[in-house]
Formats: sequence, C-alpha cells, structure tokens
Amino acid sequence: MKLENKIMLITYADSMGKNINELHSILKKYYSKEIGGVHILPFFPSSADRGFAPICYDKVDDTFGTFEDIEKLGEDYYLMFDFMVNHISSQSEYFQDYLKNKEKSEYKDFFINYKDFWENGEPTQEQVDLIYKRKPRAPYIEAKFADGSCEKVWCTFCEQQIDLDVSKEKTRAFIKETLENMCRHGAAVIRLDAFAYAIKKADTSCFFIEPDIWDLLYDIENIVKQNGGEILPEIHEHYTIPMKIADKGFWIYDFALPVLVLHALYNHTGKYLKNWLEKCPMKQFTTLDTHDGIGIVDVKDLLPNEEIEKVKEQMYCQGANVKKIYSSEAYNNLDIYQVNTTYYSALGNNDDAYLLARAIQFFAPGIPQVYYVGLLAGTNDIALMERTKNGRDINRHYYTMDDVKNEQERDVVKKLKELMQLRNTHPAFNIDGEIFIETNDENLVIVRSYGDDKITLQANLSNYSFKIC
Repeated sequence: MKLENKIMLITYADSMGKNINELHSILKKYYSKEIGGVHILPFFPSSADRGFAPICYDKVDDTFGTFEDIEKLGEDYYLMFDFMVNHISSQSEYFQDYLKNKEKSEYKDFFINYKDFWENGEPTQEQVDLIYKRKPRAPYIEAKFADGSCEKVWCTFCEQQIDLDVSKEKTRAFIKETLENMCRHGAAVIRLDAFAYAIKKADTSCFFIEPDIWDLLYDIENIVKQNGGEILPEIHEHYTIPMKIADKGFWIYDFALPVLVLHALYNHTGKYLKNWLEKCPMKQFTTLDTHDGIGIVDVKDLLPNEEIEKVKEQMYCQGANVKKIYSSEAYNNLDIYQVNTTYYSALGNNDDAYLLARAIQFFAPGIPQVYYVGLLAGTNDIALMERTKNGRDINRHYYTMDDVKNEQERDVVKKLKELMQLRNTHPAFNIDGEIFIETNDENLVIVRSYGDDKITLQANLSNYSFKIC
C-alpha cells in the first residue's frame, strides 16, 4: 500500500504478539480503523541495538517470520522499513570478509580505514574535537585482521555498528540494491536512520555535511521514488536542521512536539506550543513517543534554556518512576539528550492528561505516529530495564496477544481509539489543509480546516478537560 494520511503505529515485530503474524492478527482484530500504517522497527537479522545493527537486508529474522508475512501485512497497512544508511553489523558477511581478506576483500571499499582517511593515518586532537561524536574519543574500533594486523576502522556508535563509506561506488551499489529490495517487499516509506552521520570529511564535524548530504539524500530519494516509495530522514538535532530538510521537499519528523506538549501540560500554558505549531510544516510525521527516549536537544531555542531544564526536572519528578539514572551511562546509555520514560508515565499515569496530549498531537500538522506502548497507555517497565540495564527498555515492554486483549478494556485505551478513528476519517485533517491556534493562559484552541470542512479542539491545560466540535 502507498503512504496514506492515517495514523502510523511504531512497533517491534515481537512487541505486540511474538511475531509479525500475531501482530497482524492483533491489528485486524482491534485496530482496523485506528491504524493506517505500520512502522515495523528493524526486523532483519541483527547483532545489537534491538535490530539497528543489521547483518543483512535480504531476509527477515527467523524469529519474526518471513518477507511473505511482511507483504501480507502490507496488503492492509502502508509500511515503513528502516535502512541504516550510516552503518552495517560487524557480524555481516561484508565486514567479516574484510577482516579475513583485508585489501583483497571485495568489500574493502565499504569501510573507512583511518590510515586511508586521515592525512597522517590518525586525526589530530583538533580534528577529533571537531567531530560530532557519540563517544568521548575519536569514533573507531580496533579491527583485528586474519593476518594478525590491527587497524582503526570508523565506528560512530557501538562496536557492532561499523560505518559505511557512502562515497564509494561499491557502497552506493549496495545502497541502491537494498532500497530496491525493500520497495519490492512492500515498503511505502523508508526511514533513513542516522543518515546525518553518513558523510565524513576531515576537518569537519562529520555530521550533516553540506552539500554532500543533499547529494546522498537526493540519490536515495530518486531510487525509492522510482520504486513507488517515499523516504523519511531521521535526525535528532536543533529544529532548524529538520526545517531545512523540509524546505527541500522531504518528509521530516516532528521530534520537538513531545517536550513542547509536556511543557504545556505541566505548566498550563500553550505559549511555546503555539509558536511551534504555527511554524512547523504539514509534510511531517508527528511523535510523542518512540523506541528511544524523549528528545531534549530537539527543543533547543523553541523553549528558553531555563524552561528546558524545568521540564526535564518535571519529568523526573513525576510519580512514575522516572529517574535521572535511567537516562545515564549507568544504564548502558549516553542519553544526555534524552529522557527514558513512557509518555503515559511522563504524565504521571494520568488518563485525562494523556488523552489531551494525544488530542493535541492528532490536531498538530502532519501524520501522527503512535508507539505501541503509547497505543496501550503503557507504564514504565522498571523490571525489564533493571534486568537489561538499558534505560530505553523502560519503554519497550513485551505484550502478548492476551495482554493486548486485556488492555482493550481500559477506559483510556477505548477513548484513545475513538480519537484515532476521528483523526483518520475527518476530512479537515487533510495534509493540504490549514491550522489556526489560539491560546490564552490555560486555554488552548486548535482549528484544522480544509475547504469547507473544519474541526476544533478546545482544551484546558490546567484540568486537562477538552472537547472536539
């Protein structure tokens, strides 16, 4: 199916039911009207990071099912797949062949060897300091080759995620083949994970390097569009960068909305939320929650610095077991830009506040995405997080088919489903429509219109009551 202006679910293949078939069964039974699309988080064989260290893209992890199962799901819902344009697993045949055969490997051009990249084989401290990095040192691993030698190979994220050299013809051919294969198996949208890290140049930040990054995006877009799909570049950064991407005509994420909505509900004012809703584009996907944490860097300069610090502390102070430590290195993260919590728990497990947050999201410009834990108004999974020591697992609960069935009886889930049906069916939410926002103290009004159709959200940000008319 092609991309539609209907709510997209974000889920792992084994988080609502144990595999793709069970997920499909759940959606058909309980969410046929509420969900129009599904972003299946990486379902390929992977060696780390819950799928984001792909070993290959030409098969589905056996635990989840087959491409046939994916294609059947795609008959009922438009689908989004992940492509990790920046890296591939260290366990992939490509990197393993490189370790075995080194310069004789047919895949040697896939990877960035420090001795070839840097003028003197190593970066200077000044060059290291320039790099926008996820590690406290230069981004590399010590690759141990079959001949006994060791060399530094570029690695931005964890040691299982080896960076690809997208400047090389061999790598570009791999990218093209992978994207075409994804489209053949039903991808309506391909999400480009960590794409901003893909271009590396000495004496730069190696992050969102212009104009090269545009050449990469346009090349990828051309491949995908020729095969009937769309692309969605994923980036957590200052809001001006996604806006720049939107100005080029690409779909973007609205990662600023989650914190702005929390600030509005915590502090009973729509001032900053209004400013953002009036400037953000319609051609975007909105989120409140994702498989990662709630992004803080995304609201820099959309909230004053003191308000950003305040809203972070307000999240930590919720009676929902949100603690600073869960976003720290102690829990296997360097999530200095994110807070780890479910959105429902960030609002103190308050049904009224949560439903108002979703109503605001659904009235905001763009196509809403709802994460599977948020779909079921899930609370923080402290037990899973303590077991794995991964702060993000606080928001990655596993639901069985019976669990999903039981959750349907909760009032908050029933009311959320009603809101979702409304968002999917009312013509005023057309992407080519208009939005009007008015705020006065704790009162917030959002009007969506398209042609002669209009729908209005009237909300009180203090007591969380709202009506739609």
